[in-house]
Amino acid sequence: MIENQSLSAGLAALKAQLNARRHRALLWLSGSEALCRSRGLALWEATTWAAPLWIGVQAPSSIAALPAAKARTRLGQEHALIVFDAVSQGAGFDPDAFGALSGTVKAGGLLVLLTPERWRYGTCTPDADYARLAHWPWQPEQLSAHYLLRLGRRLQDMAGVCHWPAEQALPGVPVFREPTEGTDASPPQGSNCLSQDQARAVERLVKLRRRRPLVLSADRGRGKTAALGIAAAQRLDKERELWVTAPRAAAVAPLFERLAALLPDGERTDNRFTQDNRRVRFLAPDAVLEALDEAPDNGAPPTLFVDEAAAIPAALLGRWLDAFPRIAFATTVHGYEGTGRGFQLRFRERLDRRTPDWRALHLDQPIRWGSGDPLEAATRDLLLLDAEPADGQAVSEALNQHELRLIWLDPAVLATREPALGELFGLLVQAHYRTTPADLRQLLDGPDIRLLAAYFGDTLVGVCQLQREGGFPEELASAIWLGKRRPRGHLLAQSLAAHGGWQHAAKTSWWRIVRIAVHPAARRRGIGQRLMQEAGTQALDQGIERLGVSFGADKGLLAFWRRLGFVSLRIGLTREAASGEHSIMMGKPLTPASQAIVESMAGDFQQLLPSLLGHELARLEPDIAAALLQEGPAPVIDSQDMAKIEWFAMGGGELALVRPWLARAWLSWLRRGPWKADVTPALFALAKPLFQATLSAGNSKKENLACWRRLAKKLHEELAKQTP
Repeated sequence: MIENQSLSAGLAALKAQLNARRHRALLWLSGSEALCRSRGLALWEATTWAAPLWIGVQAPSSIAALPAAKARTRLGQEHALIVFDAVSQGAGFDPDAFGALSGTVKAGGLLVLLTPERWRYGTCTPDADYARLAHWPWQPEQLSAHYLLRLGRRLQDMAGVCHWPAEQALPGVPVFREPTEGTDASPPQGSNCLSQDQARAVERLVKLRRRRPLVLSADRGRGKTAALGIAAAQRLDKERELWVTAPRAAAVAPLFERLAALLPDGERTDNRFTQDNRRVRFLAPDAVLEALDEAPDNGAPPTLFVDEAAAIPAALLGRWLDAFPRIAFATTVHGYEGTGRGFQLRFRERLDRRTPDWRALHLDQPIRWGSGDPLEAATRDLLLLDAEPADGQAVSEALNQHELRLIWLDPAVLATREPALGELFGLLVQAHYRTTPADLRQLLDGPDIRLLAAYFGDTLVGVCQLQREGGFPEELASAIWLGKRRPRGHLLAQSLAAHGGWQHAAKTSWWRIVRIAVHPAARRRGIGQRLMQEAGTQALDQGIERLGVSFGADKGLLAFWRRLGFVSLRIGLTREAASGEHSIMMGKPLTPASQAIVESMAGDFQQLLPSLLGHELARLEPDIAAALLQEGPAPVIDSQDMAKIEWFAMGGGELALVRPWLARAWLSWLRRGPWKADVTPALFALAKPLFQATLSAGNSKKENLACWRRLAKKLHEELAKQTP
């Protein structure tokens, strides 16, 4: 046993070192469950800590404890000590919880990680948290533990980690990196800010101009969200209303805390702040545009602050960009639920095209801890938050010097090759709007995962992550189809069976494309197509006859997958709260037998879609509706159909009396193509209203009817040109 006096002395020295630099540290305790828990408790009791927290399923009695699954409830709070129990029976290492909680440790504090001793010796086995990976029919103990093996290696290799193994006493103070000079300059007096960076951000946010969006980026702990709150308080001097959105309400809690502190005469109710009939309110991403539609038409839309924009699809951000003249996007660069690097790369083109005067500002200076913080460095390394794809120049040179190679990767080998793993994960992070630390574990240890990579020489330019799904036995497939069972995993197969009504979708085996990414410097070279061709060939070799994919509704993505031979099979009836998008599922047959089945599924979906557009999907964006309706055979339009449309266009009847003919004619025009640029936008605007039961809102009935007649005339003219 470690004597209390020795422990207190060692801990005091460590805390003194941390406080002197405003640093935080990761203390790693490895050993048996009993030893690690007793040492964790001894640390807890050795001194007085501010808001200490124990994360685990079996916390000692009389201790403030929280299961890892509820870690996000602590976002916006600060703790001087967090004991993260990954050693107790029933406990495990939750990557997302670790990433979220690391940012809540205050300057001078410790994050204590308890792990089994085998992490040191390369003999890791899946822990209890792997139950979330083990989809049917796998059991957690059957999975690999490459992710945990990597964590053990990285913990031992990092100089800034304080390691307290079973056979030793509390380690001495580690050698920390020297803080960067010139990063602790004081903010302007009276600014209510804690750094010069934050003051500059507030100034830009307060002076936000029409059609000049601001993109604010920062690592955690730089006061980005608090800057939004300070700016919101100042904007309320002149604005009646300001809206805030983020993937989760908890992400903007610091914003409302700053508001309440700066405007003490106001009233805060959860994520809504009111002062003298002026208010700031939070809206989930899926509710922003709906709230704008429902708002009274009494002037320009309110200013919109978007926090954690990297975790929101670019398509949705683009719609906000068009709808809100004054808008600011804030994002975390190395986040635990999204990355600002990928966000800026994907969104920059849209900003350049629609609002060329947009501005960017990056916050470098830490506020909640000092520069060179060891815990921040350790967290980035362990969770690969710093992962970057290959340099663009290196990719361009490789494209000119080498031929394309497609390689099926072994996760066991990939986990031991840190540079290669970083490039691959960095490419996936950059290409997808939401990537969490747990996605790395899924990549390395998820059951039935396959990784296909595209290389030019030794330079990675593309990657495809696939997951085997379906293959349920008859009885279980029937229960899924009837909504009585929902085994873990199998997103595509189960959804198509339970919500699409196709029982065979659960019985058949699929390969679902979980993610696909091509390096920006290597796009438009057919690499994505080559990846899909190889995936299809390998799938057939494994007895798989169908490929599938699920993604947030986006016109560009629909076109991409359609070019690769996929057809739409299902669309979610509600928007996902985090993304604000309807999910779309598509499939591709690989054999003649599967082709007949998939075409039948697609035909059912095409028959159902017009009804959905008139009811459950009435608010679906017109470009998405048109893209979906474009699939399928073109209806045959005869002379009687044309006569009916011409009669309406010339002034006869009402819309209700010709809607079915207009809908059929529009589908025929859409699916037969090609279309002229001068008529396409107007006729594409017919996508949803044609299938709705009422006239368009906004204008008078007479004005709407005149609009419909003009569109009908254009449609009649275009159909006449398409007719042989």
